[in-house]
Formats: sequence, structure tokens, C-alpha cells
Amino acid sequence: MKPQAKPVNPGETSPPRTTPASPALPRPNISVAIVEDDEWLRTSLVTEISRTAGFSCLGAFPSAELALEKIPTLNPDVVLMDINLPGLDGVQCVRRLKDICPKIQFLMLTVYEESDRIFNSLQAGARGYLLKRTAMDQLFDSIRQVMDGGTPLTDHIARKIVHYFNQLGARACTLETLSPRETKVLEALSQGLSYKETAHSLTLSIDTIRMNVRHIYHKLHVHSRAEAVAKYLSPR
Repeated sequence: MKPQAKPVNPGETSPPRTTPASPALPRPNISVAIVEDDEWLRTSLVTEISRTAGFSCLGAFPSAELALEKIPTLNPDVVLMDINLPGLDGVQCVRRLKDICPKIQFLMLTVYEESDRIFNSLQAGARGYLLKRTAMDQLFDSIRQVMDGGTPLTDHIARKIVHYFNQLGARACTLETLSPRETKVLEALSQGLSYKETAHSLTLSIDTIRMNVRHIYHKLHVHSRAEAVAKYLSPR
């Protein structure tokens, strides 16, 4: 006897048809170039990057001049850049390469923690700033972070940047307390003019210049011409 077909319930639907999931495409390797004058460190970085899954090292250079010649052709995703290089320094190298290859991401790798160096590097186009003593796993995490649009900084360096910008703000506010005449006097002094030359250029008496200088010292909280000029010439 021919088996009867199972009656279909009007409210019942047939199970959905499934299709096998497409395998996820592997993320391409992050290509890295290194600019570092210390041969031991440069070799170590090349070795670590070359043997780490997900990364490839396209080249390593001991000077900014060689990097400027070779890196635009290699076009890596990320450049690890030392600051204290022989000849042209790392900050200038980043600035020039960023003009030529705007899509390359730069990560400063250095022994220096000075606020000015940090600020100058970021201003030149670097996306992150790490110390050379940073552990390798943290370095690789930072490279990934840069590729994802982040700005990797150690907690210590991040605090320095906040402090630096706070200082800049305080400096600007302090300079704003100077009168127009005091500002002109300080500008003349910053150009290396003597009190006598300053008085002549501003058509003032020397006593008036001395009085203005005393007011400048008081308002800027300094005790010498050098300190006043340094504060006036500092970035703001």
C-alpha cells in the first residue's frame, strides 16, 4: 500500500532553508617599517614583527634620510619612528613623510618623556607615543590601535600631555594680563634689544622702560629678563 502523505497543518510552515556560512576573510597583515639608529633594537624589532602573526616588516632604516628615500615606495601601514636620529630627527622625518604619504600612521618609539618632544611629535602627525621599554605585546596592541583609528599613549605620557596643555593655557592667560605697552616692551626685549634701544624704538624714556619691566616681572611671576622672554616666546 502506498503510504499516505502527512497532512499539512495550515498554520505550520516548512523549516527555513539554511545555507552554509561563508568563512570570515582573514584580516590582512599590518605592514610595518622601522626607523631606528640603534642596530640592536632595530634588529630585535624586525625579528619580533616578522615572526608575529598578523604583521609583516617591510623595511628598517638607521636614519631619517634613508627613510625619506625608501618609505614612500614601500608604503607601509605603520611606521615606528625614533626621535633622536643622526642628522634629521624623527619629528622632522614624520612631518615630511606625512606630506608625501598622508595615509601612513606613525607611532613614536623613544626613550624621551619630555612634554615638548611629545607635543611636537603629535603636532607633526604622529598618532601615538610609546617608550622603548614598552613590552612587545603592548607595542603590537598599540599598532593595532593605530590602525583602528586610536591614539595609543602610556598613562604616564597621557598625564604629561594634559599637564602640558594646562600649562599652555595658564601661560596664555598670564600673557593676556600685560598691557599693550608692556607687550611691546617685552617683544623688543625678546628681540635682544637693550633697555636703551627699546626706549629709543618705542619713543619712551629709560625710566619708563624700567617701570614696565618691573610690571612685566610681577605679572608673569618671573625674576629675570631671560625668564620673561622664555615665557613670551614659549608656544601658546
